[in-house]
Amino acid sequence: MNTVNLIGRWTRDVELRYTPSGKPVATGTLAVNDGDRADFVPVVIWEKQAEAVANHHGRKGQQVGVSGRLQSRSYTTQDGQKRTVIEVVASRVEFLGSSAQEQEPQAPMGTEVQPDEDDDVPF
Repeated sequence: MNTVNLIGRWTRDVELRYTPSGKPVATGTLAVNDGDRADFVPVVIWEKQAEAVANHHGRKGQQVGVSGRLQSRSYTTQDGQKRTVIEVVASRVEFLGSSAQEQEPQAPMGTEVQPDEDDDVPF
């Protein structure tokens, strides 16, 4: 069984490309926070879902849930070195919330927010 389920945030905007045969493919990296540290997982999305994610839920900082399978592939760099990458091929991508940039700014830890005492309550 090869099943992966992750929740994380895109580290940059998801990139949408098309194969020579015209198939849409989107790629991005998901930061999955494990409390003390984050893992950065490459994600590949194909077909109509690739276009939907890239156009609607693929912005940097956007929180998503990804389900899919692990895949390894090898390639050769321009200087002739062979590399192997392990990535998630997504079968499902779910929008889970706003991007980190869209969230309300919060006061830093240890900073107390003082209420505005000039506001009058009309009663």
